[in-house]
This record gives sequence, structure tokens and C-alpha cells, in this order.
Amino acid sequence: MEIWYTEEHTPDVRFSIRVEKQLYSAQSKFQRIDVFESREFGRFLTLDGLMMVTEKDEFIYHDMIVHVPMATNPGIRNVLVIGAGDGGTIRELTRYPYVERVDMVEIDEEVVKACMEYLPQTACSLGDPRVRIRYEDGLKFVRSRHGEYDLIIVDSTDPFGPGEGLFTKEFYGCCYKALREDGILVNQHESAYYAEYADAMARAHRCVKEFFPVCKVYQAHIPTYPSGYWLFGFASKKYDPVKDADADAWQRLGIQTKYYNSALHKGCFAIPNYVKERL
Repeated sequence: MEIWYTEEHTPDVRFSIRVEKQLYSAQSKFQRIDVFESREFGRFLTLDGLMMVTEKDEFIYHDMIVHVPMATNPGIRNVLVIGAGDGGTIRELTRYPYVERVDMVEIDEEVVKACMEYLPQTACSLGDPRVRIRYEDGLKFVRSRHGEYDLIIVDSTDPFGPGEGLFTKEFYGCCYKALREDGILVNQHESAYYAEYADAMARAHRCVKEFFPVCKVYQAHIPTYPSGYWLFGFASKKYDPVKDADADAWQRLGIQTKYYNSALHKGCFAIPNYVKERL
């Protein structure tokens, strides 16, 4: 008997992966958590039936959400990560020896536990001594922070359920206050291809633009995400991610990446016209 994981991207489009076996399934206080084993994509995590991460293509997402801001400002020392229960974003941040502190705020402890057991590829650095994990709502946490962080990364689920509050005007305003005077905010920005995702992307972009003088969008190809075309938002109080990126300083670090490089850093901000129109 064949078993397939199928995700509905739109009422007319579905994406499927043949499953070898299901490794884990649980209902937390917030969402359903499942981990599967597949031949093509290795192990993968879904939340409420939606794809979050696969062993095969997770490096694309995590490279782009971390290394773009880190190469823009080599002075980043204190980072707040909201979400990121699979640990991949933390793994990439801890590769920077000069990062002093990473506060990770994840609403669902059960997601972290599942990933530590079944997805060590991404969860391998959650025990780094510089990392402090808080299990609480990201919006609630960031409300009480003022001028603490050089970088905030919002590695969230889509804008409904547990992640809904992380796409609001209030949330982005709180992030602005929590950042230092040259702070950077990066968030997963949905896709511009299917209408529902594009609407969420445009709403989030409008909210961010109300607070940050620098506000741009960049792109990556992630095969297991809806349409395979995904966006990230870059907002800053000071730094332009193209003009101010310090490629030489980043390359001297010797960080080996599978997707990100300095040429791609500039190119990923050259977005298609249809995306510009939606923004």
C-alpha cells in the first residue's frame, strides 16, 4: 500500500510526496505535529498538515533568512528569533563566532521536542550556550523589549493559527522598538504566486513599510513550498541590503553554504515585475 502526504496549495492545486513511514504524530495545545520519512526529501515536518521543513531543501530557506542580514551588517551581536522551532535558523546563526546572544521565542515546546528527536539535522545547535529558548507567544514577548537587538528574524508559520499575530501592524511596530538604532528585521514573507499567499505577502509588506525607512523583498526557490517560489522581507532602520552588504567581510569568515553566496545576495533583490506590482 502506498502512503502519500498531500498538501492543498489552492482549491485547484495539490502537492504530494510519497511517504515511506510516519515517524511521529501528536496534537499539541496549539497545532497538530507530524514527522514523516520520504525517499525523495528525507524526513519532513508538517504543522496542521502544512509543510514546514524537509531535510533535502531546508538549507535554502535557512541560508537565505540568516546570511542575507548577517552579511549586510557584520556588527550583529544580539539576535531575537521568533518561531524557528525546527532549529535550522539557530544552527546558521551559531556559525558566526562573534554572535553573543540568540533569544529564541517559540510558542510550541512540543515542536522543538519533536525536532530534537527526529530532525537533528536542523535542531543540532539548540543546545549552544549562547541560545536561550523561551516558550511563549512572540508578540507578547516582543512588546516588552526596547532597543535590545541588532537583528530580529521572524521564522514563523503562515498568517493564521499560532502565527497569525506575527503578521500584524502591532507586531512590526513592537519589533521596530525592540531593535537598536541600526537594527534589521527579516521575516518569511510568503509567496507572490498564488492569490491567497500573495495577499498575505502584500498586507505584511504594507505593515512593515509604515515603520522602517528601508523595506525590501528578496526571493528564493524552495521546491516544497507552495509554487516553489518564496519571498523574504528585509527591513532596517539604517542598512540597505544591497548597497551596504560587505561581501569581503562575510567571505573572510569562511562559512561554507550550499545556497547563499555574495553574488546571489545582490541578485535575490532583483524581483519580477508581477511581484513589484503586488507590493
